[in-house]
Amino acid sequence: MNLFALLGLEGFVARWRANVIEGAIAVEDRLELAGMEWGDQKRRLIIMALLAVAGAGLTVITFIMLSFAILVSYWDTPDRATVAWILFAVWAVLWAGAIIGIVMLGRRATNAFAVSKQVLARDWRNLKERL
Repeated sequence: MNLFALLGLEGFVARWRANVIEGAIAVEDRLELAGMEWGDQKRRLIIMALLAVAGAGLTVITFIMLSFAILVSYWDTPDRATVAWILFAVWAVLWAGAIIGIVMLGRRATNAFAVSKQVLARDWRNLKERL
């Protein structure tokens, strides 16, 4: 004998079972979406890190060689101390620019998982409307 049938709760239980199954499928889809977005974000971060290291290394080498070339050009003149301080100022400005660039890039990186956030917000609104 089925107790749910006797109490007339078969339809209610069937609806809840269908809702739970649909919810589980939705959770699986959302997790898959988050995993795909995480893979994309991770690839972008790795490429960005490699390019940043390569760019920083090449920039340092280039400016060191330029600094040596400028110092050698002014070595036998009375202006060599002034040139050395000017080179220091240029390096300081470049360092400050790099720090500002890193901070700005960090602020732009806050849009990670934007699609997942939108989908979850929409799902949450739909769930609240149903209840």
